[in-house]
Amino acid sequence: MKTTFSLSPLFLFLLFSLVQGLNPKCDTQDHGSTLQVFHVFSPCSPFRPSKALSWAESVLQLQAKDQVRLQFLASLVAGRSVVPVASGRQIIQSPTYIVRAKIGTPPQTLLMAMDTSNDAAWIPCTACDGCTSTLFAPEKSTTFKNVNCGAPQCNQVPNPSCGTSSCSFNLTYGSSTVAANVVQDTVTLATDPIPDYTFGCVAKTIGPSTPPQGLLGLGRGPLSLLSQTQNLYQSTFSYCLPSFKSLNFSGSLRLGPVAQPIRIKYTPLLKNPRRSSLYYVNLVAIRVGRRIVNIPPEALAFNPATGAGTIFDSGTVFTRLVAPAYVAVRDEFRRRVGAKANLTVTSLGGFDTCYTVPIVAPTITFMFSGMNVTLPEDNILIHSSAGSTTCLAMASAPDNVNSVLNVIANMQQQNHRVLYDVPNSRLGVAREVCTK
Repeated sequence: MKTTFSLSPLFLFLLFSLVQGLNPKCDTQDHGSTLQVFHVFSPCSPFRPSKALSWAESVLQLQAKDQVRLQFLASLVAGRSVVPVASGRQIIQSPTYIVRAKIGTPPQTLLMAMDTSNDAAWIPCTACDGCTSTLFAPEKSTTFKNVNCGAPQCNQVPNPSCGTSSCSFNLTYGSSTVAANVVQDTVTLATDPIPDYTFGCVAKTIGPSTPPQGLLGLGRGPLSLLSQTQNLYQSTFSYCLPSFKSLNFSGSLRLGPVAQPIRIKYTPLLKNPRRSSLYYVNLVAIRVGRRIVNIPPEALAFNPATGAGTIFDSGTVFTRLVAPAYVAVRDEFRRRVGAKANLTVTSLGGFDTCYTVPIVAPTITFMFSGMNVTLPEDNILIHSSAGSTTCLAMASAPDNVNSVLNVIANMQQQNHRVLYDVPNSRLGVAREVCTK
């Protein structure tokens, strides 16, 4: 098979001279202004290996080159959908993890907290009462618009109201309250513009719990990022959270199914109609060191009627376990740490298992259906600023709030790739260091 190109006679002469010199058996007839195309393993190819390859070796070599090529092609696609993630603690003195988002036309850059347990996004807007961070200026965006009361999005926000023709809502976030107008504008994450994205334009906030920079809802509800970008990202995302001490945007939020990790273990996602936004999983046991601790089955059981069970959450800092589960883990942790020495246990704030001397901590393994996640020391221990006190970075769930819910929090997720595959109803975790 020949492919015809227009080439100079000098180039053709040099090329065919090279071919003839490499293999005198090659065709040397005058081909005029045509260029012959050789397979890389052809006897006449100037790129043929000097040492003859077996059929198996040649196939393996081709397969290896294809693999590299596919990785390159995947990186081109995935690069459009990777959003850098940073610890808000070092940048804006907030315990959340943050991403940069460009909002409006022309774009205005704001920081938003990632929250897997909320749906609606919101950002502080011009003239917001109680907002302390950078404000979005709707009047400067040519693509900004209010959502009217008759729009379906008005019924999808929490506690909607229609005092005027436009829609607004109120919600409680931790110990804070947020009042916002329902609006739409273009939101860009990475380089993917999302036109007419529905979010809350915050008019007033009260209390210390509200993320000052705004919030990006990654839950499973109708106004979440997953739902509003279903055609673009197919309701699939993953993230790697860097250490809360990191000063850089070295973590990543990877959107869409392309270039997600292949070697990763999964556990099924469970559905709770009463708390449909939350990512429930089946935690079946917890191991401290090599010992599975004795936890009453009902402390880990999934119960949609009461909301009991276990969730992964990017907004909670320290893992909280219901009292029977936490006490069992804590007591075994204390026993193993103090097995070789009579160490005194102290407390620090909400942590009840602290030491004032260096310790060797056992691993802690969360055992889910189909997947085990073993935490190294960096995901287990927290140290005081002076370094004189070391604590187990977990606590018992509060008696008055979600006392039936176990929460796998962001400190225990640090330096892991957590993959949320909603179409296949599964959650995966793989070790990945993203702290720099």
